[in-house]
Amino acid sequence: MNPVQVSASGVSKLYAGPRGVQALQSVDAEIGAGQFVSILGPSGCGKSTFLRCLAGLESISGGRLQIAGQDVQGPPDGIGIVFQQHALLEWRSIRDNILLPLEFAGKPVAEHAAKVDHLLAMTGLKNFAHSYPRELSGGMKQRAAICRALVDDPALLLMDEPFGALDALTRDQMNAELQRIWLATGNTVIFVTHGIAEAVFLGDEVLVFSPRPGRVAHRLRIDLPRPRPLAVRETPEFGRYVGEIRELFGTMGLLDEKGAITS
Repeated sequence: MNPVQVSASGVSKLYAGPRGVQALQSVDAEIGAGQFVSILGPSGCGKSTFLRCLAGLESISGGRLQIAGQDVQGPPDGIGIVFQQHALLEWRSIRDNILLPLEFAGKPVAEHAAKVDHLLAMTGLKNFAHSYPRELSGGMKQRAAICRALVDDPALLLMDEPFGALDALTRDQMNAELQRIWLATGNTVIFVTHGIAEAVFLGDEVLVFSPRPGRVAHRLRIDLPRPRPLAVRETPEFGRYVGEIRELFGTMGLLDEKGAITS
């Protein structure tokens, strides 16, 4: 069994104010090093809040949250973050965008030239190193954002609906690409999504969050062999996992007439 990389015990998050929004309540989870874990749930259930707490961008209100055995108190070392929007700087080349985390950390960028070259080659961006974000497609921009998150070799990669703004075909391509990158790097990945099929395709495990206040309502182990081709989504085994999650959301009253997760 892999050592525990992320541990949440009774984690809660209350946003103070006149109405006092309870975003998270009694979140319990353990995630092993090197795992790919999908977090799935309806809008407003606290998925992104939990990710932001892990990143040290939000403080928890109660419980205990640890990464590699250390309490999260501010942004921890050794993490990378990819958001839904690529957040690339338009006036910097793709290569210079990827180097940003090293510059912020005060590390000599010249010593990481080979690492950047490797990431660019691995993600099919080798010929676009000196291009600018406006010259790239949406999927290519997200690949550059993933490179930026990986350039400092983070042990933990946090991804908050990184493909939510992409069209269906590009999203499928990025799912396959992300799996390939993860298999090559061995990082621990926590991936927030609204898509049931996406969560199952990518995850070793799927954590299903309840409606707000968010908690882990169900934890599902995905025993499908790696690497997974996109065609695995047409198999009965894949369909059973998707069906189990849909049934769970159905009991929560969270599926519309088309079977999509509602708010």
